[in-house]
Amino acid sequence: MKGCGPVAFRRNFVSPGAPVVHPLYMAFSLIRACPACQSKNRVGAAHLTSSARCGKCKAPIGPVREPIDVDTPAFDDIVGAAKVPILVDFWAAWCGPCRAAAPQVHALAEEMAGRAIVLKVDTEAHPDLANRFNVQAIPNFVVLKGGRIASQHPGLAPRDQMRRWLEPTSAPH
Repeated sequence: MKGCGPVAFRRNFVSPGAPVVHPLYMAFSLIRACPACQSKNRVGAAHLTSSARCGKCKAPIGPVREPIDVDTPAFDDIVGAAKVPILVDFWAAWCGPCRAAAPQVHALAEEMAGRAIVLKVDTEAHPDLANRFNVQAIPNFVVLKGGRIASQHPGLAPRDQMRRWLEPTSAPH
């Protein structure tokens, strides 16, 4: 019986309660250009805040310094792998306050690079994520720490307030 040995069995066995991953599903990764040689490098969810190295020239690439637009699978991968706080910006293109918040959110992602991850969720494209967090008004900011909601803040907020939400010693407001 070819393929029925213990190795094949262990490889295909799924324990009860374990998430079943579709065989064609590919875990989230971000393609980032090396600042030294411009080669494209794939960076996985677990390494977004670390200093990855270029596969070609071995120069440091550094942590992600901009907000990441995510869909549901990417969101789940990043949150599941994150070892730092995450700020999620729920927004929509038609929302004036959301557009006003965008430069502040981008500046915060740059400032907090390596210490936090900033995600952007378009509520029109991904209403399932908005529903998961009971988002009823936008912009809406959710802070996740250890995969759990630490705080949620509807409405426009200045960057220094957003930074305080992400600081390790801050309590939810």
